[in-house]
Amino acid sequence: MYKSLFFGLIFLLVGCSDKVSKQSIPQLNGYWEIKKVIFPDGNSKDYKVSTTIDFIQLEGMKGFRKKVQPQFDGTYDTSDDAELFVIKELDDVFQILYKTEFSEWSETLVNLHPNTFSVINEDGIRYNYQRYEPLKVDE
Repeated sequence: MYKSLFFGLIFLLVGCSDKVSKQSIPQLNGYWEIKKVIFPDGNSKDYKVSTTIDFIQLEGMKGFRKKVQPQFDGTYDTSDDAELFVIKELDDVFQILYKTEFSEWSETLVNLHPNTFSVINEDGIRYNYQRYEPLKVDE
């Protein structure tokens, strides 16, 4: 019952948003920061500044995502941890299927533009991302 309600909600949200095309998927490559999280009950949380950002690297429909920390000198501090994923199209909806040594989960790609994208996870939480712009520090 809850699963069908969850997927019904996802299809409703996807139907009311911009359709993601297979040709737009490479736009996920790069550095992204979370700007807003919207919870199933309608509450939301805005993120003004993020200390970590996501780096996404795709090759075809496979890739990885890892957390990185931007440094003032323009470099990124990172670990060797990465979340591997594949993107699959199911009924005109793109699912990002993650798999790590410890867990598996999925997110539905709701919209994708050159500088923004949104996903909804299995708990109905929506994450709105914006392309990361490095801070410019005058010397």
